[in-house]
Amino acid sequence: MDKKVKVVPCSGIGKVYGLMAREAVLKTVIELCPEKSETVCLAYIVTGDKEVREKIDGFNCITVDGCPKMCASKNVTIAGGVVIEEIKVLDTVKEHKGKKFGSPTMLDADGEVVISEIAGKIAKKINEMSIGT
Repeated sequence: MDKKVKVVPCSGIGKVYGLMAREAVLKTVIELCPEKSETVCLAYIVTGDKEVREKIDGFNCITVDGCPKMCASKNVTIAGGVVIEEIKVLDTVKEHKGKKFGSPTMLDADGEVVISEIAGKIAKKINEMSIGT
């Protein structure tokens, strides 16, 4: 049985906060928690891809949303995923008032700082879950 936590970022194409969500998730699943987590593409969840839906249905998921619409969280829940944590990029961005994070296609140094913080939050939750397993 697959025990990896599914970490699902919003798509947020064309928006810097969407890029930040995707980059934070990639940092988590590639660098910080590769043995304990994996990412799943939101577009496949939304379009009803059978294989992807089976991968999240009933499994622990962490969603990372770039805007208040919370598309990742809503769609993971609809598809049967168990959302154990909803990370909101804007919550972390608020702690960095006045900073410029980059563009929808490229982050600058302040954007990299924020994605490291978000990835740290995701990894912390994943590691807390794995204690005692």
